[in-house]
Amino acid sequence: FQMDTTPESYLDIFPLDAIVYLTPDSDNVLEDIDPNKVYVLGGLVDESIHKKLTLQRAQEQSLQTARLPIREYMVKAVNTRNYHSETLAINQVFDVLSTYYATQSWPAALKAGVSPGKGYVLPDAVKE
Repeated sequence: FQMDTTPESYLDIFPLDAIVYLTPDSDNVLEDIDPNKVYVLGGLVDESIHKKLTLQRAQEQSLQTARLPIREYMVKAVNTRNYHSETLAINQVFDVLSTYYATQSWPAALKAGVSPGKGYVLPDAVKE
């Protein structure tokens, strides 16, 4: 994958209607990757999770939002901490997107990027 860095804001480089801000708080499920769109990953880098902050930021900038289809393809795993989180690190989101782009399979992509520590697993990984 080719990457460029710039001090400019993505808002100044790309048309607003081409930007999709990925946030776990979006109501919109990312169903496919559109090569004509620009996906913002890690719009907020922080040590703690601030619920709906990325969604609020995207809405303030009039951007489309989407979330990864974790709930659609994965199930909550039984765990002692009762911990379940759809918030992923930037590298995990990148792994999910790049694997999906290569395989066109959400289960394969989510397995590649969502660690079991997040409390979600693919249905076939649930032991009865």
